[in-house]
This record gives sequence, structure tokens and C-alpha cells, in this order.
Amino acid sequence: MNKVILVGRLAQDPEVRYTQTGKAVASFTIAVNRFTGQGQKEADFIPIVAWERLAETCGNNLTKGQRVLIEGRLQIRSYETNDGQKRRVAEVIAQNMEFLERKQVADDKDANPFGGQVFPEEEIPF
Repeated sequence: MNKVILVGRLAQDPEVRYTQTGKAVASFTIAVNRFTGQGQKEADFIPIVAWERLAETCGNNLTKGQRVLIEGRLQIRSYETNDGQKRRVAEVIAQNMEFLERKQVADDKDANPFGGQVFPEEEIPF
């Protein structure tokens, strides 16, 4: 079984591109904390790739620093550079994603988390 579950913070905003056939693909990196044997914390930076609807959701809703949970599979692929060198890349192909904190809007820090206005009882609009 090939299943990966990661919790981390986005190291940069997702980059969304489209293939020649029109499929959306998003790529981004998340920083995942790892504790060393000496009790110190280090981060691993793991590349994530999302496809189609999930790619568009990532591109529209994720920003650098946001905490997310990614569920997917590990893929190792090989390619050849323009100068003929062979390279191998390990990346997680996302199959599911959950937001672990809501996106902050810079000028809306004290907004109601449900996005609506709060009216006093005598001003209810119905």
C-alpha cells in the first residue's frame, strides 16, 4: 500500500498550470516538522502535486504559511535534463486536502469566522 499523510505549512503559494489537454495541475511545497534524536525540531520540505479540481482548489485557497493536511501517495519519477543528466524526484501526489486554519484576509482580522454580519435583534433583515 502506498499512502502518505502529512501535516505542515505551505512554504510558498501554489503554482497552478494547465496541461495541453486543459487539466489543471498545482505544485507547492510544505514544511513538515521532524524531531531529531536530541529533542530539536527540524523541517523537511516535501513537494506536493495536485491535479484537476483539487489543483484549482489549492490554487484558489492556499497561501504561504497556511497549515494543511495532505493525503496522497508517494511517487518517484525520473527525467532527463536539457544537458543530458538523469534526475530522480520524489513527490507526493495529493488525493485529498484539508484546511487546518482558515485563510486570513489582511484587512479582515476581526471578521466573523462564518463570513456574515452580526445584527442586533431589532435590526434582523427579515
